[in-house]
Amino acid sequence: MEEPYKVNEKITADPVRVVGDNVEVDVYPRDKALKMAREQNLDLVEISPKASPPVCKIIDYSKFKYDQKKKQKEIKAKAQKTVIKEIRFGPNTEEHDFNFKLKHAVNFLQDGSKVKAYVHFVGRTIVFKERGEILLLKFAQALEEYGKVEQLPKLEGKRMIMFLAPKVLKKK
Repeated sequence: MEEPYKVNEKITADPVRVVGDNVEVDVYPRDKALKMAREQNLDLVEISPKASPPVCKIIDYSKFKYDQKKKQKEIKAKAQKTVIKEIRFGPNTEEHDFNFKLKHAVNFLQDGSKVKAYVHFVGRTIVFKERGEILLLKFAQALEEYGKVEQLPKLEGKRMIMFLAPKVLKKK
């Protein structure tokens, strides 16, 4: 794996701006900067190669790499993973079942999950396409205060699918 930073002798720029602890920030010839780093038993690391002149920092490179990896892990851990919960209807879903599934959808949206609601048409029930669309639109309307429609009902094969995303509540 290639190193993301140039270290010590791999630095080709001359002169360089040197920063770091126990160092007077200034522009030095490359050789003098390397000598300063060695005197402190540390490494000279090019952290900003596009600057003019390039910026190098006198640090312990292995510790620096470790800290960078740690930061990347933290960023990855904080990234939110999207969970999609599915709710299935038939074209002839009764009121009681509809309300039961509605309660589940409310809980999913409040937990921050997305909801994929779909009407599954089996056999000849495909002739009730309008009924399925009305059902999904009624579902979306009932969930209006908890989520917003990301994709309106769309027929894909034997399923009419609709996506809902949770509404972001404004903090006071």
